[in-house]
Amino acid sequence: MAQREWYADGLRFECTQCGACCTGRPGFVLFTDEEAAAIAERIGVTPEEFHEKYTHDTAAGRSLAEVKTEFGYDCVFLDRDNDLGKPLCSIHDLRPTQCRTFPFWPENLRSRAAWNRVARECEGVNQGKLVPIEEIRIQRDQHKS
Repeated sequence: MAQREWYADGLRFECTQCGACCTGRPGFVLFTDEEAAAIAERIGVTPEEFHEKYTHDTAAGRSLAEVKTEFGYDCVFLDRDNDLGKPLCSIHDLRPTQCRTFPFWPENLRSRAAWNRVARECEGVNQGKLVPIEEIRIQRDQHKS
């Protein structure tokens, strides 16, 4: 018999577009070749130029580049200078799966304590709409740990 997930009744999460998940300690945002091609097309560069100018190698694989700012290491696509006055993803509709599935990553769902650690960094965790278990599972299973 399968064990019931501790979050079987769903979890509250609503993105506030604070940008906290797009900055901070150095890290990595992995992407697929298809995601890279779509982003390259959007920003008007070849896939080769995209890899050269907007990504770098990490121990986990090729990652979106980061830019050192007063806030930490911002994703190269985090736009802090926009008309809304808050950090926004300049490729939001094309963001990699890793970004689209946050915060429902397996490591964040291991335990209530792990989830609450994420809540200390992300103001949208434990806030807003209740996300049903079915949606959490879909997002969790898309993320490659």
